[in-house]
Amino acid sequence: MSSGVCRRVLRAAGSWPAASSSASRSWITSPGCRLRCEPRRGMSASGGKGTMNVFNREMKKRQKNWAASLQDGDQYDYLRDEVGSRVADRVYDITRTFPLALDIGGGKSHIAEHISKDVVERLFLTDVSEKALKQTRRGEIPTHHVLADEEFLPFKENTFDLVVSSLSLHWINDLPGALKQINQVLKPDGVFIGAMVGGETLYELRCSLQLAEIEREGGFSPHVSPYTAVTDLGNLLGRAGFTMLTVDIDEVQVQYPGIIEVMTDLQGMGESNCAWNRRSLLHRDAILAAAAIYKEMYGNEDGSIPATFEILYMIGWKPHESQAKPAKRGSASVSFGDLSKISQPTNTNKS
Repeated sequence: MSSGVCRRVLRAAGSWPAASSSASRSWITSPGCRLRCEPRRGMSASGGKGTMNVFNREMKKRQKNWAASLQDGDQYDYLRDEVGSRVADRVYDITRTFPLALDIGGGKSHIAEHISKDVVERLFLTDVSEKALKQTRRGEIPTHHVLADEEFLPFKENTFDLVVSSLSLHWINDLPGALKQINQVLKPDGVFIGAMVGGETLYELRCSLQLAEIEREGGFSPHVSPYTAVTDLGNLLGRAGFTMLTVDIDEVQVQYPGIIEVMTDLQGMGESNCAWNRRSLLHRDAILAAAAIYKEMYGNEDGSIPATFEILYMIGWKPHESQAKPAKRGSASVSFGDLSKISQPTNTNKS
């Protein structure tokens, strides 16, 4: 159990009155060190022979099962609860009722608990972790639990009116293929609303560990998984067949007593690194050095340290003939050159 549970402060716009606001729904450039030595997760591959194999999916399943088996596991759900509520807010922004919805990687149902049955009438909730599904929180929406991998959805085409996902897609190897499957299971004019961890997540921890290992061991190994960059998401959604795309960013910052509490909570969330090239052992000297670097570079005046989570939100629609379409090329009836005449004053003086 993390000793810093009671001292955590979730800093994000719209959290609760005591929280100080950070950037919300905006493009963010966070201050601080940005070592790009660890490879960013490339997104050029798109299924088939080019599919990337970055993560050990079996390892991730074991990590999530272990986290779900913790007796005090609910204390580590603060980030999932916060992001799940924001995904639910985006569902409410769409003024319609969804007869059948799918939550991919839903775990304990962090999204559905914020949605009423007047918006979603019936829900299918999937997760790779059997133990997480058994701890699903009861809500007012009739829910069917399905043990399934996010990379292999066991549903027929044109089944769901709504698909949601929160903090699960960043562990998928074939993200382009997974998005295509989501598009396939949606009905025409169905919508996908998702949230995933972005590339600038935990940059403080990443930089501190890298600098510490360089100092103590003369080199470093990746300890934080590679994440998807926001610049890739639009292209991925478009290639998967989605239209009317929306991609935006939230920055959620959590305060911890020290680096040990950061790493303990990540483990309790089931968010430990599962990349194939991960290093299984982190030496004690390197941890102590990383803790000192972390506090020196990013520490607050009260002795706490921040951990930043960049959350990428995406909305995409499956094409339908009823949707608005762009005008045909060359169909404009007004020249852009005439726009300058709009601001010119007209002579209304009469003699």
